[in-house]
Amino acid sequence: MWRGNPAVGAAVTVLHRIAILDDYQNVARDMADWDSLNMELAVFNRPFSDPSEVVSALAGFDVVVAMRERTAFPAQVLQSLTDLALLISAGPAVNAAIDLDAAHKHGITVCHTGYSFTSTVELTWALILAAARNVAVESDSMRNGGWQRSVGVGLAGKTLAILGLGRIGSLVARAGQSFGMDTVAWSSNLTERRASEQGVRAVSKQELFRDADILTIHLGLGDRTRGIVGTAELHAMKPSAILVNTSRGPIVDEAALVSALRTKTIGGAALDVFDVEPLPADHVLRSLPNVLLSPHLGFVTQEQYQTFYRDAVENIAAFEAGRPIRVFPEVSARS
Repeated sequence: MWRGNPAVGAAVTVLHRIAILDDYQNVARDMADWDSLNMELAVFNRPFSDPSEVVSALAGFDVVVAMRERTAFPAQVLQSLTDLALLISAGPAVNAAIDLDAAHKHGITVCHTGYSFTSTVELTWALILAAARNVAVESDSMRNGGWQRSVGVGLAGKTLAILGLGRIGSLVARAGQSFGMDTVAWSSNLTERRASEQGVRAVSKQELFRDADILTIHLGLGDRTRGIVGTAELHAMKPSAILVNTSRGPIVDEAALVSALRTKTIGGAALDVFDVEPLPADHVLRSLPNVLLSPHLGFVTQEQYQTFYRDAVENIAAFEAGRPIRVFPEVSARS
């Protein structure tokens, strides 16, 4: 097997073994026509415990299909996977768990797939509505033979505060407006014109947290956004406010959030993302009564998985033919 980068005009590559990672639901085989590739296929259904296990499990594979950021590929892992020629990351965004510089250094081509942003928007609203109306609590009550236990809150006339008004945030805002909510937004680069185009009021960061009845987070994770929601921001919120995070866990200071929930500084939280995933079984968030939890389901839909895996098959076939598609450029080429 030749290892190199057809993206820069190298020879056609012959691939033999494909590894699909983190297929928790064991559905990847049914989502695309893997047989068309005529290659050995292995599916891993559980997360790896550490980098050494990644290297041990993936030794000898030519192709790895990674599900988002579930498995990390730092430089030390990539340099140890000496047979790896093609690494595919589900979704179009640069995968923070993959060291692109190291991949290119070692002749590993990194490709991406398509993505539908509506799946995260839908999950965001599932969490908002479930938290506002205490759906999980009432469902548990019904299953245990009970009846009404709580009084929910309506959304009409409430303030939906959106931290990050990009593609997902804008769609979330549109749904909020259909419920009769006052939609406001802030991010470090948001302009009044951009907000107005979405029917949203641009406000200051202080106003965003102060006025929020529902605060929903839609930022990418980076140096500027890591921990951007901390103790000061949480203490500025109403004691009835609900924080919703379907973006990335580390955008919110986890210790500060746990403290705010325990002291009821805020009314509650609905979380789909966490600092460590899968969330440890003994994590304190699992025991707090004012938290609604889901296991990073924002992108987990049948349609999304079909896009991921069908595009992965296309990427592999194109790479083997010497005409790779959806290739991430080197970091230096993007800067």
